[in-house]
Amino acid sequence: MSEAEIDYAAVFQTLPGMVALLTPELVYADANEEFLRMAGRKREDMVGRYLFDVFPDNPNNSTATGMRNLETSLLRVLATGERDTMALQRYDVEIPDRPGHWEERYWSPVNVPVLGPDGTVVLLVHLVEEVTELIRARRAAGDGRTQVLEAELYRRAGELQEINERLRQAHAREREVAVALQEAMLPAPRQLEHHPAAVRYRPATGALNVCGDWYDLVDLVGGDCIGVSVGDVVGHGLEAACVMGQLRSALSAVSRVAEGPAQALGVLGRYAHVIDGAESATAVTAFVDFARHTVTYSSAGHPPPALLHTDGRVELLDRATDPPLDARPDPLPRPQAVTAFEDGAALVLYTDGLIERRREDIDTGLARLTRSLAAHRELDPEDLADAVLRELLPPDGATDDTALVVVRL
Repeated sequence: MSEAEIDYAAVFQTLPGMVALLTPELVYADANEEFLRMAGRKREDMVGRYLFDVFPDNPNNSTATGMRNLETSLLRVLATGERDTMALQRYDVEIPDRPGHWEERYWSPVNVPVLGPDGTVVLLVHLVEEVTELIRARRAAGDGRTQVLEAELYRRAGELQEINERLRQAHAREREVAVALQEAMLPAPRQLEHHPAAVRYRPATGALNVCGDWYDLVDLVGGDCIGVSVGDVVGHGLEAACVMGQLRSALSAVSRVAEGPAQALGVLGRYAHVIDGAESATAVTAFVDFARHTVTYSSAGHPPPALLHTDGRVELLDRATDPPLDARPDPLPRPQAVTAFEDGAALVLYTDGLIERRREDIDTGLARLTRSLAAHRELDPEDLADAVLRELLPPDGATDDTALVVVRL
């Protein structure tokens, strides 16, 4: 039987363990038959409802921590994109046909992320092993083995919790090293000739997709010209930071000798083919000619730059868009386009962490960006960059890192 012929919905329903699917908003998307049976719930009682509306803490137990512990675990999985195995939990369940009556229950949960093509968490798999009957049986035996068993269960649970904490600490240290490495490889903010520019990098709040974004600004040979670029490497941690550094350095070098941004991205794309970890990397680069008042640009699968005109009009530079760096077959050239600007305009390049949100069309994020730029068009690059980040990034931090470049033309 081929993979296409397997009925995965039927497989899910007949799994011998308790398995539920949750959305990133912690709403039940589905639950298998064993989960429904053990939890004493019908599918219509769960699907489409918030997890903790279905299973709140026992209000009669002032020491109940099951809900808080489960929420912490699920939010950690959403932030890191990594599975989390919880310690043994007491989590009482209200008896369905006896409102106000709660049954003492013991669970051992594991929470696992399901990642989408862009690396974000699209579903949470909530697996539960129920050990209530085992504890009840030992208690009913009435001998000293009951206390020994429970002590052993909690001892093992404590050890598991300690191991998980060590793994999280190790992961946090790796993230710190990756962020430090990336910041060391990115160019420092500086004036380009007589043109003020501002750069910003904001790492993601968790490990997911951190350290893959980059930016670059270079003085080009021949006249009053600069090159401005941003890019995004899919991945996280030290590997993504190292790939980012290679691509940024290569584009910085080739931009100085290329005839235009399309040629620069074409060379970079061929280079990306031989770099492990550069798959699906995106980039956009713009050559600004101040003497001619033109911006020539080319994009390899990246969100469009924004040209903020002095009258507040925002022009999205989307007329030269091509597939990501390693997806363009040779020897076809990449496209490029030219647009004019007036003195005092601003060129804004950014990565997708600035505009993309879960379950939201990208056009919504672009509209939010254009409104912010138009509202703050009089600000200098530094203040404009801060205003855009303040208005577009979530107050509790983004799940993807963000790079932003603002150049006053």
